[in-house]
Amino acid sequence: MRLLSHLPAFFLLLHLPLSLAYTPLSDHSLTHLAPSLSIHTSSLVPDHDFDPVHGALLAPILRPRVPGTEGHARVQEHFAAFVRAHLHPSWRVEWHNTTATTPATGSEPVPFRNLILRRDPPWRTPAQAGGPGKGEGHVARLTLAAHYDSLYRPEGFVGAVDSAVPCALLLYVARAVDAALTRKWEGRTVEDAALEDEDEVDKGVQILLLDGEEAWVKWTDEDSLYGSRALAEAWENTAYEPGSRFSTPLEAISLFVLLDLLGAPQPTIPSYFPKTHWAYRSLGSVEARLRKLGLLETKPRTPFLADSAKESVQFQGYVLDDHIPFMKRGVDVLHVIPTPFPAVWHTMQDDGEHLDLPTIRDWARIMTGFVAEWMDLEGYLPEPETGPTSGTGEKDEL
Repeated sequence: MRLLSHLPAFFLLLHLPLSLAYTPLSDHSLTHLAPSLSIHTSSLVPDHDFDPVHGALLAPILRPRVPGTEGHARVQEHFAAFVRAHLHPSWRVEWHNTTATTPATGSEPVPFRNLILRRDPPWRTPAQAGGPGKGEGHVARLTLAAHYDSLYRPEGFVGAVDSAVPCALLLYVARAVDAALTRKWEGRTVEDAALEDEDEVDKGVQILLLDGEEAWVKWTDEDSLYGSRALAEAWENTAYEPGSRFSTPLEAISLFVLLDLLGAPQPTIPSYFPKTHWAYRSLGSVEARLRKLGLLETKPRTPFLADSAKESVQFQGYVLDDHIPFMKRGVDVLHVIPTPFPAVWHTMQDDGEHLDLPTIRDWARIMTGFVAEWMDLEGYLPEPETGPTSGTGEKDEL
């Protein structure tokens, strides 16, 4: 990503936001949302998910992962193993594969692989699957994204906040809401769905682990965003079956939430786009309620979502990142990236030793709450086994 830039006026003339139900979680649900994240975690006990050395989600990503290298492939294998071990079989898994030349590699093409994890209501099936539903073109998808590649130079660069931690957070969120999605949708049929309000939009969720975000030599329109540029173009040119609510996978994105540079202490996340300030405020509301319930570990000078108390915001600029190819095509974007950038950005200090685990665990709680609310999971979240603790009332095979 690059630092703040100004936004061409035509970017602001996007389509109107899709009207979707959004049901806040109860205090009870927020209290028990992420029982695996203890607010009493000892610094002497490795965090099961996010410890830089032992954490099952994060540690395997904390390695140099330049596209086309062994480290890059090993991170892809980690993602695939996570899906097999932890997600319901209803998740659809796709690798979007492309190649491109770079200024650093000359005429030798570099492979880029975007991983797409998607879970739609079971009565909505892809046309080629021959299912009974009207098809996937009727599902509005909350889209959560982060890039998993790391810088080509300096050699050995790990990129912990940039963007190993955001990837681990997205894996956590997928696992955290998976059982609730199953409970919500189990036993329902296409006939049941047809009896509901025709204006109600079916909601799905998809996670994009994007490749090739980093520039290889110097950030330009051509030397950056290799994976996201290719995927946005492909989705723009992929037509759903006639009669679908949405014409393309791009149009079916209800909100594109991009996470980047997370994991350093004291982050300040501005609201970059007036058009999605309502979604930013919803995310900020989750943070505020979790803090009020005593369910977050950090005690920052200002909230992570620093603009969430504002009724509206003025456009000030934006950060060049993986959302750009999608935003250019009219997709609504919520960019969760701090300004100023963490001090370790694009330095060799962006490693596991410089991460702040309480901040990471708090991001896991906040993002899980936001996704659970967006997917209307109130009443479907599982109770922790030990009871209340605090607070009040092209497709490849893996």
